[in-house]
Amino acid sequence: MVVLLHGFPSSSYDWRQLLEARPDWNALAFDFLGFGLSEKPPEHVYSLAWQADLTEQLVLDEFGADAPVVVVAHDMGTSVATELMARELEGAARIRIGAALLFNGSILLHRASLSPGQRLLRTRLGPAFARLSTERSFTWQFRRIFSEAHPLTDDEAADQWALLAHDGGARIMHRLIHYIDERERLTERWHGAFRDWPQPLHLAWGLRDPIATTNVLDGLRELRDCPVTELPELGHYPQLEEPERIAAAADGAIRSST
Repeated sequence: MVVLLHGFPSSSYDWRQLLEARPDWNALAFDFLGFGLSEKPPEHVYSLAWQADLTEQLVLDEFGADAPVVVVAHDMGTSVATELMARELEGAARIRIGAALLFNGSILLHRASLSPGQRLLRTRLGPAFARLSTERSFTWQFRRIFSEAHPLTDDEAADQWALLAHDGGARIMHRLIHYIDERERLTERWHGAFRDWPQPLHLAWGLRDPIATTNVLDGLRELRDCPVTELPELGHYPQLEEPERIAAAADGAIRSST
């Protein structure tokens, strides 16, 4: 049983090619609140602790509490995953995770290189920037985080914008970016969970990622000795650029959980 946790600012749509590559997986892919086709309450505090609560509840509803799941997480989803790991370490988890694959997330925020849009959304100008966002400005920024070998296609850009903008989602991006503040505030908790969580933990990394750079990966290797699948020619979205490579890395995590 595989649980797929997407990143910012996209949605579970990111996993479609991965699931096509592995149709035999018993998988759960969903949109975090505020993303994709989910609801967009305008005054909600979009904390990763809340998203972790949502993940636990959906796993319980879909799979029950008995069998361990394998978590595959990208970008912002990696911090939801480390929150779930921290809950297991303190005996407060509602679900069991048998293994995890994390990839291309700015888990070590001090080593990451946030995009201009991410930085602006965190300032007092964030609400205005979110309101003024357009498909053109989004596509310009989104295109920069794909590799030259696997550039963003026009169709993919249009789909991603449509999902981001659905029901006013683009207008609350300054609220959705709240997770970066949590990465600063909960550094010790989440870094400790990455280091100390006792179950098999795997990494995969697109080395052409301009945000979660190789500097982040190097720091993670210093925190924990774990299997790493390096993807030298891929960018921030390896599951879109070459889904089979992430599927193969996930297969390794699944095998380690048995």
